[in-house]
Amino acid sequence: MLAYEKEAAGEGFCAVCGVDEAGRGPLAGPVYAAAVILRPGQQIEGVNDSKKLTEKKREALFEVIQREALCWSIAFAAPEEIDTYNILGATYLAMKRAVAGLSHPADCALVDGNRDPGLGIPTRTIVKGDSLSASIAAASILAKVARDRYMLEMDKAYPQYKFCQHKGYPTKLHYDMIAMHGVCPIHRRSFLKTLEKHLSK
Repeated sequence: MLAYEKEAAGEGFCAVCGVDEAGRGPLAGPVYAAAVILRPGQQIEGVNDSKKLTEKKREALFEVIQREALCWSIAFAAPEEIDTYNILGATYLAMKRAVAGLSHPADCALVDGNRDPGLGIPTRTIVKGDSLSASIAAASILAKVARDRYMLEMDKAYPQYKFCQHKGYPTKLHYDMIAMHGVCPIHRRSFLKTLEKHLSK
C-alpha cells in the first residue's frame, strides 16, 4: 500500500499526504476530513480502508496513527456549510482545512476518489484509494473515528434522535425519530427533502 507514496517520492515530492473524508451520506452532523503524512517507507500495521475494520480496531488504530505518523490533521465542515455549499463543496472545504492544518506542510496529496478537491498542491486522485494507499487509509480511519466520536457527543445533547445507534445516517430509525421530534440544529436541511418520501410510504 505504499506504491503511490513511493511513486510521488520518486517524482521529487518530500511530504506526501493522504486525504480522505467521512460522513458524506448522513442526514445530520458535519462531514469530516483528515490528512496524514507518513514517514518515508512507513506502513502502520493493520491500517486499511476504515470501512473494512471493526469499530474497536479503528479506535485502536486512531491512537496509533496519531502517535506514529509524521503528522496528521482532522477538520470538518458544519451542517450549515453543507446546506450552503452542497455536500461536495463542503467535503472539499473540510479537505482543504485538514491539509492546511498539517504541522508539516504537504507538497503533494493523494486523495480518495476521482475528483480533485483543489488543495493548492499537486494532487493525485485514486479511486478506492483507502484500500490502495497507506496514507489515505490512515486518513480514512482518523476521519471516521473523529466523526463517530462527535456523533456520540451529539447523542448526549439530543438523546431523542438515538445518534449513538445510526451516527446520523439515513436509517429507518433515524427517519422515525425525525418524524417524531422534528429536526435539530445539527440536521442537514438540504438532505431532508427525502423525509417526505419516507413518511408517505
